[in-house]
Amino acid sequence: MAIPIPVRRRLDPSIFNLPVEKMRSGYYSDTYFNRVREILERDGKHPRVLMQVFNKKDAVLCGIDEAIAILRLCSGRTARNGSWEDGWPQLDVRALHDGDRIAPYETILTIEGDYAFFCHLETDYLGVLARRTKVATNTSAVVAAANGKNVLFFPARFDHHLVQTGDGYAAYVSGALGVSTDAQAEWWGSRGIGTVPHGLIAAYGGDTVLAVQKFAEHVDPSINVIALVDFDNDCVATSLAVAKNLGRRLWGVRLDTSETLVDKSLWNEMGTFNPTGVNAELALNVRAALDAAGYPWVKIIVSGGFTVEKILEFEQRHIPVDAYAVGSALFEGRFDFTADIALVERDGKMEECHKVGRPYNPNPRLERVTIP
Repeated sequence: MAIPIPVRRRLDPSIFNLPVEKMRSGYYSDTYFNRVREILERDGKHPRVLMQVFNKKDAVLCGIDEAIAILRLCSGRTARNGSWEDGWPQLDVRALHDGDRIAPYETILTIEGDYAFFCHLETDYLGVLARRTKVATNTSAVVAAANGKNVLFFPARFDHHLVQTGDGYAAYVSGALGVSTDAQAEWWGSRGIGTVPHGLIAAYGGDTVLAVQKFAEHVDPSINVIALVDFDNDCVATSLAVAKNLGRRLWGVRLDTSETLVDKSLWNEMGTFNPTGVNAELALNVRAALDAAGYPWVKIIVSGGFTVEKILEFEQRHIPVDAYAVGSALFEGRFDFTADIALVERDGKMEECHKVGRPYNPNPRLERVTIP
């Protein structure tokens, strides 16, 4: 079953800002694919083939629109006069959608046409499928574990900045509520969200209340004020102080205690649980203190080392948190894709021709891609 996304349509190829000329030249391609193209062109051979693409795991597919954009803008060849001959009109491309759940070995994309027009692009489209599907699948698992609570996609600092935009979109189609950078939100026209960071608190001499007050004074009033409250390793006291100062302007507090520290509110409670970092008992303490002081509207966001397993633990115990901010766990694992020629035209008819163990595997869920 597909994960629901707002509109069941494909992204326009132009949105990806692909390095078209370099991709056409094979700059990002494994060398042997470029040599395949060179050999076919020099030999004047133009075999019509059907290439099928699959993954070996249960996953949430993403990167398919990006892969299609690569084919749309970069398939073809350089003509004798030096101009680019567009190969897209001669290709028959069929694909699933970003956000679709896929099974092991299920065909998610087929490309039929002159192999010389697209053989050089295999490295590129398999790469984007692997990356985006990994992020989408991991995010989907986190969203499911959160049991309807908001999930914030906050792993930007753990990887190269150039992957942010596509990764953010992968999180979006998988159900994440928000992302931390504008780049991550670009493909669906949104903006990044965030909290009052430790850096701002330090800039105001370690005074969390003052830093949050200045944040509220100078940012757009429509922005939710979310305060990091672990700067002094006393989340309960800091949450109460910020709430008292800002009142209804405070939307929420974020617990982000280091995994090597024990929050002050837990010092007299240790002995029956792991007290380090952001744990269930700390969240319970903060919630109880806010409610008792008359601030029940202040939401609690937790972050720092959250995984599917840790979120499930919180949910099974009904720990009163409102959102989970997840980072590096969303980049774990491998979701490699493979492309194989399955059919080759012989005497005007497409016939099976493939390596042993990779037979033609048609998929009725594929939709033909039509892009002008």
